[in-house]
Amino acid sequence: MKVEISITLLCIFLFALLSRAQEIKIEHQRGYLRGEFIYSLDNRPTPECHASTVVETDRGILAAWFGGTEEGEQDVGIWTSLHNGTTWSEPVQVADGNQEDGSSFPCWNPVLFQPKKGPLMLFYKVGKSPKEWWGEIKISTDAGITWSEAERLPEGILGPIKNKPIQLPNGNILCGSSKENDGWQVYFEISRDLGKTWKSIGPINKAEKFSAIQPTLFLHVEKRDTTLLALCRTREGCIAEVSSTDMGKKWSSMTCTKLPNPNSGIDGVTLMDGRHLLVYNNTDKGRTPLNVAISKNSKKWKDVLRLEDEPGEYSYPAVVQSSDGLVHITYTWRRETIKHVVLNPNDL
Repeated sequence: MKVEISITLLCIFLFALLSRAQEIKIEHQRGYLRGEFIYSLDNRPTPECHASTVVETDRGILAAWFGGTEEGEQDVGIWTSLHNGTTWSEPVQVADGNQEDGSSFPCWNPVLFQPKKGPLMLFYKVGKSPKEWWGEIKISTDAGITWSEAERLPEGILGPIKNKPIQLPNGNILCGSSKENDGWQVYFEISRDLGKTWKSIGPINKAEKFSAIQPTLFLHVEKRDTTLLALCRTREGCIAEVSSTDMGKKWSSMTCTKLPNPNSGIDGVTLMDGRHLLVYNNTDKGRTPLNVAISKNSKKWKDVLRLEDEPGEYSYPAVVQSSDGLVHITYTWRRETIKHVVLNPNDL
């Protein structure tokens, strides 16, 4: 009996030791600076949360996400929190789906974007489901302290569906968009006047042949060559790609990359040194692990870091590089909170 108890205790000790070693391994990977919850698990403003977005402002790093009882419920609104360099502020709700006629709808997929000139933009969707939602926008002239009244985007324009827009060398704002009401199809939307007017391009894929949504954009500029790359979430088991050489007016045929996709959101950013950084679920099933990959030419990707690998959902990443060169990533942590990770890309 004593021998059996000793073996059991030894197994428990080894399991705990291995678990602790795994935790330390993730936190001490090359390039990983720190990771933290935006709000603690015992102080959640809503039962569930999902689909975060992140941007650098004059006041610090600002994050937003949708939260409420459960995805798709009427009480789901858009929440924000600011990291002032020391800590995250108490989350506050900044948008809801309440309408003038008294009806109420859930909010979805916020996207924060700071153009080079002009106010901070907050895009989000409102509606019963992705098949029926519409796009709305709010703006802030004080880096997210206060927001304007919600304005509905023009008919047929949804705004960036999940991932941040990019501002092209000519000043145009290019959004990766998609629709789900007639199959999964990718669109791109361009504004030449900071969101006052829009032009939609697409769909660029036929849903019956290739189901894809939620493009994330990368910009490659070398001398006179400007190439846009978009990577997309799909139902095809892979991350899909398309490219453009004319500032987003025309796009290549959609093809699979060698990167897997378990039908889950991705995001990435073109770094200051010209490399591309991608955050994605490196699996063909489920939403763990969550990985970081780097590419020098957008063709070959190399996994360089693992953010999560425990059971559960770790998904819908958002990525920006701040002016100090650091990379900020936010993502859904088990639908219970939003996690924020900071990387030093020079070490990746």
